[in-house]
Amino acid sequence: MAKMRWFWVWVLASLFFRLVLIYFPKNLNLGSRPEVATPLTSLRRLAEGYWLKQSSISPYSGSMYHGSPLLLSVLGPLTVTRFEGQPNHVACSLLFVIADFITAILIRATGEKLQLAYSQSLRSLNLAKLLETSETLSAGDIAGLIYLWNPLTIVTCVGFSTSPIENLMVVLSLYGACSRLAPLAAFGWVIASHLSLYPAILIVPIILLLGYGPDTPPRKLFQQRNSGSNEKDPVLPVNLFSWRPVVHFILWASFWSAYVLVLCSIYLKQYGGLSEMFKRTHGFILTVEDLSPNIGVLWYFFAEVFDFFRDFFLIVFHVNILFMLFPLAIRLNHRPCFLAFVYIALSSMLKSYPSVGDSALYLALLGWFVYELADMQFSFFLFCGYVGVILLSPVMHNLWIWRGTGNANFYYATAMAYACLQIILVVESVSAMLHHDRMLRKQSTT
Repeated sequence: MAKMRWFWVWVLASLFFRLVLIYFPKNLNLGSRPEVATPLTSLRRLAEGYWLKQSSISPYSGSMYHGSPLLLSVLGPLTVTRFEGQPNHVACSLLFVIADFITAILIRATGEKLQLAYSQSLRSLNLAKLLETSETLSAGDIAGLIYLWNPLTIVTCVGFSTSPIENLMVVLSLYGACSRLAPLAAFGWVIASHLSLYPAILIVPIILLLGYGPDTPPRKLFQQRNSGSNEKDPVLPVNLFSWRPVVHFILWASFWSAYVLVLCSIYLKQYGGLSEMFKRTHGFILTVEDLSPNIGVLWYFFAEVFDFFRDFFLIVFHVNILFMLFPLAIRLNHRPCFLAFVYIALSSMLKSYPSVGDSALYLALLGWFVYELADMQFSFFLFCGYVGVILLSPVMHNLWIWRGTGNANFYYATAMAYACLQIILVVESVSAMLHHDRMLRKQSTT
């Protein structure tokens, strides 16, 4: 009870801190930061698209808005809602605070399910001595608090960015899959893929979650114990793949996809329909049309590459993500939630228009495995690197854009450092998880 009380105290404190920052948007000026708001997540661009729609003009005319029509219909009215004596867009900011709160609660609930399933598996392998028995917070509590108190999450919430909505849909899909609620998992996955396209790759860990259940030790350990057991020893259960929830997920995903497309076609009936929507949203993501600076590595590359090679390198960068999906799925199929964390980290590193909201999500999901990854190397180096990039990125951008004492290489250097840090994080976390599995194998054999 004491741990639960402290958890809710920290949750309420984080929400109060966000509400305080909402009243200083002009002084913070986070909505204009390229690290926070991208052409896909900028609330200011969404307000421009809604103004065009209200003026009987296509919201995709020009080059301002490239988001979902559904997001435009939900958040658009809130951008013009004004409260006397309150800052502009306060209604949207309050919605983002609520989205962060729900996301943290879902992360906490999913972490508790993971910890419960993992504890039961260790007890069945007679490895209960490895369970964490201290009075510290559970992995789910730690992950939820990491998401709420991460500075990247806070600046995204108060920085006029729609990333909190996208993060909520991603976590909702993982929570539904971990709970084997196919309709909920399908809804979250369809909406997340519709908003930013890249969460579509999460269908692999979602199917593994629905088929096998939450993360467990390698299934080979159970098979080895069963093969080596005699009549006196109990036979350990081995989770077999269940196709029934997967089929339900596919049916519900088809239903939600059709429903979303029908709503979008009705909303854009007079403005080109679905073809215009796909061209201006997913097509905009895949073709990297906007080369404005961001914390990714693609904008500078495609600003320098010859037009003759542009299509070739577009294919290379986008297919590069797909090449890593199945090898990782084969090796980490017994840990679908950890596989989802790896996929989200890779997509946030290689996507066309990344933001710090993407990093806020996968850093929170890393908290699910805080005990399994306790021996991960370079943890302090990664922490210092992330802090350095967060501090240096605005400085380099100011030297380049406003003071004129630097150039694009100054800002791009921070983006390259940010990408290298993400690579190190993914490699070291995967190595630490595999090392943990090898340790379990040695413990079970002895």
